[in-house]
Order: sequence, then C-alpha cells, then structure tokens
Amino acid sequence: MSDASDAEPNRDDDYCYLTTNGRRTGRRHRIEIWYAAEGATIYLLAGGGRSSDWVQNIERDPEVRVELGGDELRGHARVLEGSDDAERARTLVFGKYAARSGRDLTDWRDRALPVAIDVEGA
Repeated sequence: MSDASDAEPNRDDDYCYLTTNGRRTGRRHRIEIWYAAEGATIYLLAGGGRSSDWVQNIERDPEVRVELGGDELRGHARVLEGSDDAERARTLVFGKYAARSGRDLTDWRDRALPVAIDVEGA
C-alpha cells in the first residue's frame, strides 16, 4: 500500500482503477475510470449518475481501493451533490480531460455525478 502523497494533482496517466465492494455479493468489483487528484482527494465523475453500479456500491459500502500508477491506496468514497466540492470535482476532472479527449465534454461535465475519495494516510 502506498500513502496519499502519491495522489498528485492531474498526474499524466489517463486512468485510475477503482475497486468497490459489491452491494449484493460483497465481492470486489474493479473499473478503469478517469480521475483528477488534489492533495489526499481523488475526484471522479459518474456519467451514469446514481444508476452506475460503482456508485450504488459505494453508497452501500464507501470503503474502496484506488490504484494509481501501480500503487494501491485505501480510501473512503462519498457522493458530492450541491456543494463547493462537487463543483471542484467537475472542474478538475473536466480540466484534465477536455483537451486530451478531442470531444466536447461539457454536457458530461454538467450531468455527471461527482464523487470524492478521501485517501487514507494523509
């Protein structure tokens, strides 16, 4: 396990790997997802909103693992709605991927559900 100092803002890598515990089976589920990091917080945007399996999993059990650059970090996930943190998540993730994706991500930015993962050990 690595510590939170590995969660550098806007690292050059495109993806992190999020592992959640299944809300029905309790089995681990791993996805590849875009992210942005700031300090000891990793921000994600769920394009499917609350219907995304991984979001439903964290709402049931917020204890997650995130892999960044081969380092595995433990964290506590939380859905962000109607807060300054939600806007911060949208700004950071959109800012990291808008130019490199070659697509207009504005609608995705505005509609996606922001999620924060507070990394342990910070």
